[in-house]
Amino acid sequence: MSHPPFSLVDVFGSADFSGNPLAVIADAQGLTTEEMQRIAQWLNLSETTFLVPTTDAAADYHVRIFTLAHELPFAGHPTLGTCHAWLEAGGKPKRDGVIVQQCGAGLIELRRGTDGNLAFRAPPLVRSGTPSEAEIAEVAEVLRIDRAAIVDAQWVDNGPGWIAVMLGSAEAVLALEPARHHAQRIDIGVVGPHAPSGAVAFELRAIFSDAHGALIEDPVTGSLNASVGQWLFASGRARGSYVAAQGTRLGRAGRIAVSQDADGDVWVGGRTVTMFAGQG
Repeated sequence: MSHPPFSLVDVFGSADFSGNPLAVIADAQGLTTEEMQRIAQWLNLSETTFLVPTTDAAADYHVRIFTLAHELPFAGHPTLGTCHAWLEAGGKPKRDGVIVQQCGAGLIELRRGTDGNLAFRAPPLVRSGTPSEAEIAEVAEVLRIDRAAIVDAQWVDNGPGWIAVMLGSAEAVLALEPARHHAQRIDIGVVGPHAPSGAVAFELRAIFSDAHGALIEDPVTGSLNASVGQWLFASGRARGSYVAAQGTRLGRAGRIAVSQDADGDVWVGGRTVTMFAGQG
């Protein structure tokens, strides 16, 4: 197996080592899918990405995204972290002010804000609508809460498979003690509002299954924040822009900037910093 260059990028952190780490493997065209999956499992991060040659003339770079268990068509913090690593390595976008990523979900646009942070345009949902009562009950069982504690629920799947539930407050979200194993694969996003006067508007947590049925909490999740943002704006619970927090229960301090532009598109951004880089 070849050993291409790599970067370890902290994504969405409010300070160093406070966000979600991402491994970005450059020049990965010599790796097979099986080798990519084995590297992702060995690194044991929530996602690892691999830069491969583009197959779409409109794209600036092409990324493949792997969890510990499988390849994803799209994921948020890998999108920001991979773009950061590609730019840092000297990547030059074809168009001024816009970077175009090719991935399993198609072409994803990114831009750099006035604060220097990258943001991606949220992709369309592949599944939306209200879950069935049986599906909501399953989520309540995994979260180990009464069904009555769930204020609202929505399919917000933009690739990973998210089903989102809203609780009454950020405090209720932080108090959750989810089950540690579930027989069926599940990807749950939980959101609750902070007090209106605070700097952070919503608290999020992401609970998902690994390859063996264990339930893991993701530190900071761009795809979930993108689809939850689409839900919050569409339902009138958010307007214009807001900042969300994630990772609090894990000792992280993730901060996610979510905004809606004049065309109704939702953008998700945050801080990206390379912490380590080298040759494999």
